Amino acid sequence: MSRPLIAVTTSSRTGWRVYPLINLNLWITGGRGVRWGVGRISELDHVDGLIIGGGDDIGPEMYGGKLGISARLDPERDALERSLAEAALERNIPVLGICRGSQMLNVALGGTLDQDAWGTYGRERMIKTVLPKREIHVEDRTHLSLISGNDPMKVNALHTQAVDRLGDGLRVSARDTGGMVQAVERVRDPFALGVQWHPEHLFYAHRQRAIFRALVSAANAYRHERNQTRAMLRDIA
Repeated sequence: MSRPLIAVTTSSRTGWRVYPLINLNLWITGGRGVRWGVGRISELDHVDGLIIGGGDDIGPEMYGGKLGISARLDPERDALERSLAEAALERNIPVLGICRGSQMLNVALGGTLDQDAWGTYGRERMIKTVLPKREIHVEDRTHLSLISGNDPMKVNALHTQAVDRLGDGLRVSARDTGGMVQAVERVRDPFALGVQWHPEHLFYAHRQRAIFRALVSAANAYRHERNQTRAMLRDIA
């Protein structure tokens, strides 16, 4: 059986090194990726899942905010990823948001961001490293708790922004010890999970691999249902 195909968006600046790492995580857990950058159409007919990767800050005009301290913006990427997220959610295609991708998932569903998250939650708490130095707590009875368990989790942190007001149909599934949102998820199908950290750098940790495995499993289910529907339509025709 072929592996489900996952579209992966990345930064134009850092994607050359981030995409192979994400694809490695997908391959380990039974999937395969295809890089999806600016200039590529937002049509998702031939993919089974979507990962919105990390990188540049999201422009505040996407959620009705004002330009503040954001230093790295990519309007073309913003537009592409928002359209991809909206299309995937409308068509029940599973979505995983990583760091910026978690924020984009929230914005696509009408939520807002805190542009100066460390100013809000205390700069003394700021940690920026790919190493698992930040402790988070997973909320009970969430999809993330079923995927990775309820025990406190050590994760990395590279972000300056964070989820503020939740988008429609989302709930918080993890916070750090200071109260900052670290994961959001859609309450109902399709599978849509956003994590503020970078699990692709933590592929050696089974709880982080489980996040990619959950996406791949949902993508397999989506592909099976889509192929069944297409076969039925061919039979009718």
